[in-house]
Amino acid sequence: MIFEGLAEKLQNTFKKLKGKGKLSEKDVKAAMREVKLALLEADVNYKVVKNFINKITQRSIGHEVLESLTPGQQVIKIVNEELTNLMGTTQSKINFASKPPTIIMLVGLQGAGKTTTGGKLGGLLKKMGKRPLLVACDVYRPAAIKQLHVVGEKLDIPVFSMGDKVNPVNIAKAGIEHAKKYGNDVVIIDTAGRLHIDEKLMDELKNIKSEVNPHEILLVVDAMTGQDAVNVAETFNSQLGIDGVILTKLDGDTRGGAALSVRAVTDKPIKYIGVGEKLSDLEPFYPDRMASRILGMGDILSLIEKAQASLDEKKLKNLEKKIRTQEFNLEDFLEQLEQMKNMGPLSQLIEMLPGVSNKQLKNLQIDDKELVRIEAIIQSMTPEERRNPSIIKASRRKRIAKGSGTSVQEVNKLLKQFEQTKKMMKQFSDMEKGLKKGGRFKIPFF
Repeated sequence: MIFEGLAEKLQNTFKKLKGKGKLSEKDVKAAMREVKLALLEADVNYKVVKNFINKITQRSIGHEVLESLTPGQQVIKIVNEELTNLMGTTQSKINFASKPPTIIMLVGLQGAGKTTTGGKLGGLLKKMGKRPLLVACDVYRPAAIKQLHVVGEKLDIPVFSMGDKVNPVNIAKAGIEHAKKYGNDVVIIDTAGRLHIDEKLMDELKNIKSEVNPHEILLVVDAMTGQDAVNVAETFNSQLGIDGVILTKLDGDTRGGAALSVRAVTDKPIKYIGVGEKLSDLEPFYPDRMASRILGMGDILSLIEKAQASLDEKKLKNLEKKIRTQEFNLEDFLEQLEQMKNMGPLSQLIEMLPGVSNKQLKNLQIDDKELVRIEAIIQSMTPEERRNPSIIKASRRKRIAKGSGTSVQEVNKLLKQFEQTKKMMKQFSDMEKGLKKGGRFKIPFF
């Protein structure tokens, strides 16, 4: 889970505050010591932690908190506001050029995931109606050009390259001319990285910058490197001048030091975050939503957006009709599972719900492989069995188990879960009918 260690410690600290009817200055300072320790353990920059704690302490020992009816909640509200401010207050978008093409230059060290991120960004912009072109300017890393072509092919995004013997500055300039000629309104330049920052790398990037005048220079950094990511961001910003940051591998970053420090140290916004290996796993960064998630308040807006982007509205309306008319069957059940998988891993979706703590997530032991097993079982059924599960008796259950590589017990479990789901849907339908009639109704036990 993103920020797992930090989120757990902060949530435990504020749980203690919530339990107190009145707060003293001593209580607030004791809680702030715990918060400070949690942030330092999360590899957040020391100066950032010091300023952050001072701001919260000053606001929390004021009149509005100590004399409030719910002082614990007031402190949490202040922490939420300051966390949001720390990460940049509002979402920072790409500044598109008034006269296309918009030139985006991706920079960063080797291994941060620049090439894949370039493709992901192109895919995201394509969904917005843009016509991106990927330009391969990494002529040093073996197979970097080939990798960009593979990514582009998967996303159906054109890639411009001139091999690994041409000067990257000339490739970038030729790529922009190609974009103008073929109507690409966004050019994403994938530049070379090094294992560490050196003069040669910076000089090359400065040359590309001066020749193509990019509208956006985005630094790609690996969130899992913590404080090192912040140091890299600071150096690139001072020498090259960046416009924003893309944090990759945030799904594997349980600490969160980079996300909480980059903005404060560089004064440049985090624009996007990489949250998985799939080419669709790049998201705009919302400081307010991330602060809410860290404090266990969920992120309902992102969950809704994921659902809207992944779920088929027509299919959902058809499903609603089937639930009302009691025609919901295993084919519909399978369709819903497939749509749910498009939204991403279950653990990521559940952590967006308000009130779900890290402890509860660990206890849930969410296994995405379970969905694969369920799919295999349903796909091993005949169309008739899916539409009418009541005909699935012992011999059929054995055949389905064998065909899906599962056990009869697992087939039985699925059929039982399906019947319970149907029963629950019928209850909701009956409740709705009762409410519409304005009468009284009894919720049946099952």
